[in-house]
Amino acid sequence: MALDGVTLAYLIKELAPLLTGARIDKIHQPEKEEIHFQLRQQGSRRLLLSANATSPRFHLTQENKKNPSSPPMFCMILRKHLEGGKIVSLHQSELERVVTFDVQNYNDRGDLVTLQLHLEIMGKHSNLILVDPITNTILDGLKRYSYALSRYREVLPGRIYLAPPSQGKRPPLKDEDLWRQTLYEEDLDRPITGVLLARFAGISPELAREIVIQAGLSTETSLHQCGDIDFSRLFQTYRRLSNPEGIPTIQPCLYYQSALQSPPTAFTFIPFQQYQELRIENVATLNDAVTGFYQSKSSKNTLEAKRGSLRKIVQDQHSHFSKKLKIYAEAETNAKSGLAYQKWGELLTANLYRIPEGSPEITVEDYYSPALSPVVIPLNPNLSAIDNSQHYYKLYNKAKATLLKTKPLQAAALEEVNYLASLQVSLDQATTLSELDEIHVELVGQGYLAGKRLKRENVKLKKGRSNTKTKTKVKAPKESIHPRVYRSSQGRVILVGKNNTQNDWLSMRKGKPNDLWLHVKVIPGSHVLIPLADGEEFPDDSTLEEAAALAIYYSQARGSSQVPVDYTHVKQLKKPNAAKPGMVIYEQNWTLFLTPKPETLEQLLASEELLE
Repeated sequence: MALDGVTLAYLIKELAPLLTGARIDKIHQPEKEEIHFQLRQQGSRRLLLSANATSPRFHLTQENKKNPSSPPMFCMILRKHLEGGKIVSLHQSELERVVTFDVQNYNDRGDLVTLQLHLEIMGKHSNLILVDPITNTILDGLKRYSYALSRYREVLPGRIYLAPPSQGKRPPLKDEDLWRQTLYEEDLDRPITGVLLARFAGISPELAREIVIQAGLSTETSLHQCGDIDFSRLFQTYRRLSNPEGIPTIQPCLYYQSALQSPPTAFTFIPFQQYQELRIENVATLNDAVTGFYQSKSSKNTLEAKRGSLRKIVQDQHSHFSKKLKIYAEAETNAKSGLAYQKWGELLTANLYRIPEGSPEITVEDYYSPALSPVVIPLNPNLSAIDNSQHYYKLYNKAKATLLKTKPLQAAALEEVNYLASLQVSLDQATTLSELDEIHVELVGQGYLAGKRLKRENVKLKKGRSNTKTKTKVKAPKESIHPRVYRSSQGRVILVGKNNTQNDWLSMRKGKPNDLWLHVKVIPGSHVLIPLADGEEFPDDSTLEEAAALAIYYSQARGSSQVPVDYTHVKQLKKPNAAKPGMVIYEQNWTLFLTPKPETLEQLLASEELLE
């Protein structure tokens, strides 16, 4: 849900007692379009002000982000004018999405002055502007722009501050006749939700829909379909929901798509009927709802940005090696066709006496064929008979050499393609930044990305002198691996690797020889491990099927039916020398064909716990 004017009014009303009178101790700009105020008033608080195009907002936060090594220019301007100052008030004008902070501080001459910091929450046009209210001049803006970008106003130091252009919307109306008159000015065929959004201040699309729904109408209802009773119900609902004084006690909520771990999809100041199908979570304050929603959204955006950058690297490499495979396949096909030249060379050698000089071709009997069928062999008229036969021997030897060289190259390219396919699965199924960081480290280790692979330390020579040339030892980083952990319906532990590094750790280090190992047949996916007790050969059937369902879910076969899943004991696994991460081989195994049940998967995924 957008932070509309009505919700913003409730948020200001909630935070004003906490912010008014607070001293601004420190100011930071951890991100390009985000400012943090460290406040002091009966304790310490952190106020976040964001002019980000996708999530402009303000709220108190506990998040302490890493700051850049040198503060940006706007941060330095704010420090100069506001650091050490006191917030004396914050307010909003007629449900506009502009929050104004009045800050008192001493200027360079020692005079106590009041400056205004305007947070304009307007999507891609959001901005944070510091203004001297006496002269109404701009001291600076987070986003500077001239008339070349905006015909309405300039946001540059020294320019006159103009508020964002008015949209001509009416403030909350208490008179029903005037309210109806405003509605009738619109096209009667227009849906009521669109009319409310276009004509009245402070209303977002979500709030417009909620007003119509709580009035007992459909969101598709147009003006001409409403009767007198409908308009009366609409007005009463509008007056209650669009007026910041209409609800004495708000009930902030967060909404989620499912019971599984997922970011919230919306927040509201009271429960909304349009979200009744979603899982609802009541929170103590509206600030908590705003914080929970936007921090999850910010984390998701960061996660998707990093996933996208890593995915592009993997996809580019996958495309590169796929092209190589195609080239090798064409070379192999051409080379195999060239093996027939050996027979032509031998047939020419056996028929040298029959080949006239300068002949373009010759027909000979194929003594390799039981029927001695005739074969027409093209000849180069400029070469002798023996040279023609030697030419075909050379073509055969070239084809044979091409096959010998192509096969290992083809196998290596195929290994890279399969490995990169497994990385794509890991990337698609990663849910946290730490999981993506592990994949990033793996890409660095395999040489797909530049970076420090391992920490190197100088080796001391016997005489106590350090070797400054090439003798170094490699110090591996400390191991910190946390695979997914689930509980089967029988209470058994099931471990699932999140990436290839974890797959290797589970299969080759964590697993005991008798533990049961599962993996989807041939298709890229996670390694799954069921720890077994000493002397136990197999787990119960339910646990086996549930582990197989997890193996399918965390593979490229997610959503498919009758998927073959191989399972064997860890002692059967082998990792070839120089094999890619996550690659193992096995000879003895059993195969289970399974179509995972949605309810089984939901129960399994809900049982996820941390590895101790």
